[in-house]
Amino acid sequence: MISRYPGIGLAFIALTSFSPSFSQVRQHPNVLIILTDDQGFGDLGINGNPHVKTPVIDHFAKENIRFNNFYASPVCAPTRSSLMTGRYSLRTGIRDTYNGGAIMATGEVTIAEMLKQADYKTGIFGKWHLGDNYPSRPNDQGFDESVVHLSGGMGQVGDITTYFRGDSSYFDPVLWHNGKKEAYKGYCSDIFASRAIDFITRNHDSPFFCYLAFNAPHTPLQVPESYFRRFRKIDPSAGFGIDKNTTVQMSENEKEDARKIYAMLANIDDNIGKVLHKLDELNLTNNTVVIFMSDNGPQQKRYNAELRGLKGSVYRGGVRVPFYLRYPALFKGNKDIEISAAHIDILPTLANLCHVEIPKGETIDGKTLLPVINGEHVDWENRSLFFYWTRRYPELYNNMALQKGKYKLVGHTDYNSNIKEFELFDLATDPSEQNNLVNSNVNVAIQLKAELMHLTGELLNSPNLIHPPRIIIGSEHENPVFLNRNDADGEPGIWDQKESYGFWRVTILEGNYNIRFKFIEPVEPGGQMSIETKTFITQMKNKNQDGDIIEMKNVHLTNMDCDFVPYYLVGSKRLFPFWVEIEKI
Repeated sequence: MISRYPGIGLAFIALTSFSPSFSQVRQHPNVLIILTDDQGFGDLGINGNPHVKTPVIDHFAKENIRFNNFYASPVCAPTRSSLMTGRYSLRTGIRDTYNGGAIMATGEVTIAEMLKQADYKTGIFGKWHLGDNYPSRPNDQGFDESVVHLSGGMGQVGDITTYFRGDSSYFDPVLWHNGKKEAYKGYCSDIFASRAIDFITRNHDSPFFCYLAFNAPHTPLQVPESYFRRFRKIDPSAGFGIDKNTTVQMSENEKEDARKIYAMLANIDDNIGKVLHKLDELNLTNNTVVIFMSDNGPQQKRYNAELRGLKGSVYRGGVRVPFYLRYPALFKGNKDIEISAAHIDILPTLANLCHVEIPKGETIDGKTLLPVINGEHVDWENRSLFFYWTRRYPELYNNMALQKGKYKLVGHTDYNSNIKEFELFDLATDPSEQNNLVNSNVNVAIQLKAELMHLTGELLNSPNLIHPPRIIIGSEHENPVFLNRNDADGEPGIWDQKESYGFWRVTILEGNYNIRFKFIEPVEPGGQMSIETKTFITQMKNKNQDGDIIEMKNVHLTNMDCDFVPYYLVGSKRLFPFWVEIEKI
């Protein structure tokens, strides 16, 4: 039998069939979630893109269950928290992708923790983006094994081990294996896929949950030259539609970005083929639930299946994502499902499939998809889906939307705007959201706005949002602690600025500490290094340290919850560290 996965060579042989065998259904099937980063709905051959080469994913989609109206949040961290918990991100403490707003509360119950009820082995490989310090790391949230990068992306300021690598940050990276730095050889997507395969191989005799969360095709756009050569000569702006005459207006830089992205996706497609083949090889395919999806729409301009908007937008181009599911032991394949579903539905669906109890005591916003998959009648016409995105905290009613049945209300307006300043779309007749019906359907818009206002008020009063998660300093679970810019709050948009005001929300356990402050550039001696912790200010004159690191040794800190505010004063400058290492001695 020739491999079911085109493009990975004749050596990959399929060893199982796809026909359901209900007598072989396990009570606790394996789970594999494959998540890509910034892959738009139009970044697949199956969705009408003639340029991208994704034969494995296309074939997987054609043979299995296709949710054609599946939604995520407009950006990374909110999607990941909702996927992991079945809850809207604001309930979990996630309100941003940085600015200190991408740390999920440790009390949240993740899929990994839920599956621990049935003794699942759990592993994550790739992008976590829900907190880089104890108690919010993957290993603190139910994962037995983790190989991840920090913050929202490799090469970004929060990922302290790859940022200074610049244009080579995706190659030969230093990653974090179970909370410890470890050097790896190769290209990042290859590394994450190979680590996932190794995890599956070692745990094939037990039920496992493998979360393979690629950081590609997120920026920076880096890819092996052998893949880029395949797309060097294409024109990514042309050749769409039934008559192949549809074009997308793109600059030359946008075209070059698209070529790199398609190359990155071709690499991911090859790696997914290898992972799926390993399931075949180990006779695991029949009893493994496999989910493929993306976290939001594309960041850059390119073909997006005629959807309006990009990443960050609440229009469908920012939130509609591919979602394909396979479980041969229980479901027949090649099935289209048109009912709207979302990332919040994954946890309750897996709770049903894996026969474990859904987390109790917290609001679960998602619904199980089993009745929909089984063709049962479900009354989801009155179900609402909420979308928002603005930096730091939600802004009433800016880039905010509520979708209910076929109608979707979108706000890009002020808190006190007249209803006619909103947009109302009928998605059944206008899937590209081009025709604003608010003037002719005012009553519908008013009803949706009332629900949007009520739900927004509820979410903004979430305890985890009002009392943000804190990083614990001085715990035996993480020592030393590295505080990075992604998790720093302070001035809006704090990123890689040299002069800025910033801090980390922390819980300090009393003890003596050695503290190292890393700056983006070497600092001038003669200034003063200071740490503010509530009413305590610890300062030191810097007499002779002139590199990019200042050290303060044997600093005594008492038990407290506080903002940890470090800064270096030299002349008229107030410099904020790029990262801080705090080691309890």
